[in-house]
Amino acid sequence: MDKSESTKIEMGESSKLERKLGKAPLLGSPSHAISSVPIVANNKKVGNYKKGISIFDLILRIASVATSIGAAVGMATAGETLPFFTQFFQFEAGYDDLPTFTFFVIAMSIVVAYLVLSIPFSIVCIARSHVVAPRLLLIIFDTAIITLTTSAAGASTAIVYLAHNGNQDANWLAFCNQFGDFCQTTSGAVVAAFITIVLLLILIVLSAIALKRH
Repeated sequence: MDKSESTKIEMGESSKLERKLGKAPLLGSPSHAISSVPIVANNKKVGNYKKGISIFDLILRIASVATSIGAAVGMATAGETLPFFTQFFQFEAGYDDLPTFTFFVIAMSIVVAYLVLSIPFSIVCIARSHVVAPRLLLIIFDTAIITLTTSAAGASTAIVYLAHNGNQDANWLAFCNQFGDFCQTTSGAVVAAFITIVLLLILIVLSAIALKRH
């Protein structure tokens, strides 16, 4: 085989190779870059959605701190002394006269402490919205705290109802006619506790939505 024939064979093989390469799509071709754009945009959209949920979560937690503090302080400062007294008795009422109200103050103090400690975790969820562990911890402890808040508010509601209306079958007399300020303060504390329950319920739903989106 002479030099001219070998040159023709090499040129033929190279032209076939070029045609094959021309038909095969390259990894760095614009078509691959264009197809990856919707995926990046979708991930960014989900990240912004989670960030928005986390910001709303933080706002609700701060509001929950305010309402739970109002409930705890309101009940702890509830007290009234009637202006008249006898030689042996002085008529007064305080939250510590009733074990249910004492439990309410302790429970709401625990709720306040938890909500304050949960705020840094909520901030972490804003900064790193793709992280699952902080959000999972929040939803677990939020569920436990809402149970404690509901039990305290429910038990105190029964006592407030009896204080306003009494119970003839049990010979419990209503005393809110005499201790009006005391009953008004305790009623306001119980209402604040129920507002805290609603806020906690919303927080749990938001955490569940964020985890589902992940």
